[in-house]
Amino acid sequence: MKVGVLLLAAGRGTRYGSDKRRARLPDGTQLLDGSIAAIAETGLPLRVALGPGDGALAEALNLRAIDTLRCAEASRGMGATLAAAVRQLPAWDAVLIALGDMPWLRPASIAAVARAAGPALICVPCHDGRRGHPVAFGARFLPELAALDGDRGARDLLLRHTAAVRELPVDDPGVLRDVDRPADLEDAALYPGTQGR
Repeated sequence: MKVGVLLLAAGRGTRYGSDKRRARLPDGTQLLDGSIAAIAETGLPLRVALGPGDGALAEALNLRAIDTLRCAEASRGMGATLAAAVRQLPAWDAVLIALGDMPWLRPASIAAVARAAGPALICVPCHDGRRGHPVAFGARFLPELAALDGDRGARDLLLRHTAAVRELPVDDPGVLRDVDRPADLEDAALYPGTQGR
């Protein structure tokens, strides 16, 4: 089965106060690079969704042999970005939707979600009873993802297709942890074991 990862990184993080993709993690790595590194360790195919003004970033990633997708509608929100990116994906049997501001995901968790994915399943990792990311959507759901718009993401699909949803327990707080504000980077010490994976 062909399973790949779509990393949503078109948003610059207005709540953060600057382009958070370039923010530095405690180990000095840029936030987006940390998110990419975890996925790269799995060996899964990766596409990074970027906005229309991200030409320099796209070029830098492409020089590192990281494939990018340009989403002209990114300013309309995550739903529009996701839809534009899904329409550009290869013919995968399932796609893991990952977020560019979640650098503490463990590669083992990403790989576990990929193994649990299926063409007619939605697989969601859970930690301490809470659902997190990345979420795997089977090919059956890609047309619905491609029809999203505005700032509404894929959460509605989980509500519409409850019978297809499979929760996958993982011992990884990184599936829940994202970066919205600079303070979110300062408490990295509260999550032992996430640095260096």
